[in-house]
Amino acid sequence: MPTLNVVNIKCGGCEANIISSLEKVGLTNIIVDVAKQAVSFTGDEEIAKKKLADMGYPEASSPEAKKFSKKAKSFLSCLIGKIKK
Repeated sequence: MPTLNVVNIKCGGCEANIISSLEKVGLTNIIVDVAKQAVSFTGDEEIAKKKLADMGYPEASSPEAKKFSKKAKSFLSCLIGKIKK
């Protein structure tokens, strides 16, 4: 089971939206660890990386991790997750 270390996961709203969004692209067994900023799953790692980055949760080691635009996207994703809860 791959695990990606990402940035910008803030709360249960982020977690809920990440799980929902990754399920929609065919990933399963998704586990989000908010404290460790980690997402584990079963499925295609490249699809997960792209989807998470598009949502504002890029890999911690990527150049995108420092971009303000990704932080802003993650706040929107967080809000959506809280609404869906």
